[in-house]
Amino acid sequence: MTAVASFEIEYRRYLDPAGRPERPLPAFARDRDALVSLYRAMVLTRAFDAKAIALQRTGRLGTYPSCLGQEAVAVGLGAAMAADDVLLPYAREQGAQFLRGVTPTELFLYWGGDERGSDFGRAREDFPICVPVASHAPHAVGVALAFQLRNERRAAVCVAGDGATSKGDYYEALNVAGAWRLPVVFVVTNNQWAISLPRSAQTAAATLAQKAIAAGFAGEQVDGNDVVAVRDAVHRALSHARDGAGPHLIEAITYRLSDHTTADNASRYRDDESVGGHWREDPIARLRVHLTAAHGWSKDEEEATLASCAAEVDRAAEEYLATPPQPPEAVFDYMYERLPADLAEQRAAAAEARAAAARSDDG
Repeated sequence: MTAVASFEIEYRRYLDPAGRPERPLPAFARDRDALVSLYRAMVLTRAFDAKAIALQRTGRLGTYPSCLGQEAVAVGLGAAMAADDVLLPYAREQGAQFLRGVTPTELFLYWGGDERGSDFGRAREDFPICVPVASHAPHAVGVALAFQLRNERRAAVCVAGDGATSKGDYYEALNVAGAWRLPVVFVVTNNQWAISLPRSAQTAAATLAQKAIAAGFAGEQVDGNDVVAVRDAVHRALSHARDGAGPHLIEAITYRLSDHTTADNASRYRDDESVGGHWREDPIARLRVHLTAAHGWSKDEEEATLASCAAEVDRAAEEYLATPPQPPEAVFDYMYERLPADLAEQRAAAAEARAAAARSDDG
């Protein structure tokens, strides 16, 4: 018997869970300001996350998916992207979206059910949050194909969870991206859970990164709680994609410390002890330890950062809560340049119903 193919999946980490470098850091990570920028972005993301949950628990926000413990994945990939790349996020990429110019107010609006929460004032070409699992992977391939056809040196970044890699949409997207050598980077946030289904029950594959191999391109693993590793891996993958080397898949291994969403109760399917152990891998604490040891990060700087991020999130929450709601017919206003006739009729009916209700209230 002759082996006709073989492959390896590499794993990369720079900072261990205790915040100690275990190999020489990439050039950007030797710069204090660059690390502080990553640290603040993760702190801001966690502050937003806590506020969003508080708003939902008090009936002022819709169902919300926490990103607690996964901040390094979104912040790392967001920091690696160029301004004219295009992000196609799943639902826990708040940190990347903030770095792309999406505001906390816009994300509060989105999770509050307001269509304006997907109409970003900046990051105009980034896609809105995709809740249906894996349905945005083919969209990412379409974006990358457009870049290729236009000879533009840009790339698309598609972020999905581990459960998404079991969907047909995802496999089809990988296949086309590989066959056409498209400039797209797939980032899999492997947080070990697809709602209540553990990673071990989702797939028999030893890694999720190796799913790229079947599509004809490279996959790798990184420590998803090491923001330096995530940023470095995504930066290298994007550079190759823009240079015409084709797609890449990065499996970022992390852990979902929270419920799947605020509609979930994770205590029904996992115990506190197993979750508690993963707090030792907290990406924010990991980078803070390194900043303190290697760059003299001070208590005053820490307190100022926490206060600044909390104040930014509080202002955004106040702005969101003070925003007048949209009329019901707004749900028709953001998909088409010109509404199809049937939807135009539905929009008119919604507007008339609202006007009739207003007349009734007045009378």
